[in-house]
Amino acid sequence: MVERELKRWERKTLKPQSITGKFTKDMQNKINRKIPEKVHQTVSSSVKQMVRATLAGSDYLSDQKMILERTLDEREEILDKKVEMYKRSAAVEGAGTGAGGIFLGLADFPLLLSIKMKFLFDAAKIYGFDVKDYRERLFLLNVFQLAFSKDEQKAKTFEKVTNWDKEKEKLPDRLTYMESIDWKSFQLEYRDFIDLPKTLQLIPGFGAIVGAVANYHYLDVLAYHAKNSFRHRLLKQ
Repeated sequence: MVERELKRWERKTLKPQSITGKFTKDMQNKINRKIPEKVHQTVSSSVKQMVRATLAGSDYLSDQKMILERTLDEREEILDKKVEMYKRSAAVEGAGTGAGGIFLGLADFPLLLSIKMKFLFDAAKIYGFDVKDYRERLFLLNVFQLAFSKDEQKAKTFEKVTNWDKEKEKLPDRLTYMESIDWKSFQLEYRDFIDLPKTLQLIPGFGAIVGAVANYHYLDVLAYHAKNSFRHRLLKQ
């Protein structure tokens, strides 16, 4: 069953962008030019801080214990409960910040990033991977990018994620890698992916509905890619 789902995950992830998707992208670009620069700066700053914290800090370390001796089915039962909890948290946070218009809407970017990264740390531990190893943290960043990138970058990241045992052997040490990260590309991919719903979230009142739905959806997308990325690694092992 899992192998069949992994095949569907691969087809869905590598499927070319539809005409509707291209139209949406053009619309996003038009809206993007009208968004205040402060919004762009907030997103860029939040993503850069998130990457640094993931690689070097302990900001996202959770209370979840690393699970070593469980079946895949048992692990995923635990994970599914975590996913529901995090989706609810993200929805509540999105509704609260969305109700306040542009100023609280800006606060949503770093808050949602924090929720997403904490979830990824939990997921890694549930599947038995040690997040104290910086290479495992880099894997989490790649899963994050897989979930929130456009076609070309998504395909490249999928290749990395599904061949991680080989990829991690080529990694430089942690400090050298941090200096070589393409911050701009990373944050632009994320910003472009979330632009339209997050722009609507800045509208007072209406933003509460958009914020709740969008945040719930984004956690669902991240959970889908995280679950299948870790499944793939375990089955290869």
